[in-house]
Amino acid sequence: MFADFLAFFGFAKADIFYVLALAAFAGGLVRGFTGFGFAMVFVPLATIAVGPVMAAALIWLIDFPFAWILAASSWRRVAWREIAPLLTASILFLPLGVWLLTHSDPVTARWCIAVAILLGVTALATGWRYRGSPGLPLSFGVGGAAGIASGMAQLGGMPIAIFWLAAQKNDPRQTRDNLNGFFCLLPTIAGIAYWLSGVLTITALKMAIPLAVPYGLGLAIGARAFPFASEQTFRRVAYFVIFMAAVVALPAIDPVLGR
Repeated sequence: MFADFLAFFGFAKADIFYVLALAAFAGGLVRGFTGFGFAMVFVPLATIAVGPVMAAALIWLIDFPFAWILAASSWRRVAWREIAPLLTASILFLPLGVWLLTHSDPVTARWCIAVAILLGVTALATGWRYRGSPGLPLSFGVGGAAGIASGMAQLGGMPIAIFWLAAQKNDPRQTRDNLNGFFCLLPTIAGIAYWLSGVLTITALKMAIPLAVPYGLGLAIGARAFPFASEQTFRRVAYFVIFMAAVVALPAIDPVLGR
């Protein structure tokens, strides 16, 4: 019965569903609490199971509806002047990321994704800070990097999160609201680019439907925990989860895991 259920939604093997469901739940937990991190958990694991292109399609399909739900609670508090240059640059560079996703060798793409996440989580975990106030060139550069990362693997949240969290004066609640606002707008443009490039398919849509359940559950738990949990403790756990997901996704680990 369960095998028929999985087959109906496009899962050839139960193991693939279990890996993706676990990744969706863990990513949702991190995303609900911090406002970012879903892709950093989900994508490296999903690329192992279904490849970079399908992983990017799944994360967009799973997260897009929830992104607007989260944004609704943050909309009035978003600092739109901070978001505008980042969003503009992201939209301009997003097509390049989509082109890299659809034209890169899958193994090369896995290396790029995993290494980028490892560098990003290292910057976050070490508490690196830049001095001074971010100017327009820096904001535009970060936005461009976010656009490429978003197009290639829906990882646009990583450079944006580092950019805001690395500021000397950082308000965690404001950063979370800004992230929620940013990531209801950029994915809308990304979805159009994915559809035009053939990344979004009926098969991906069918697979995303059951995965939305564990993601939504993790998202709800993470969001409810935000006002009560210790931010420092949760961030340490989140960084560890992200780090391990990226390590496991490294192609160099394939022989060890028998892949």
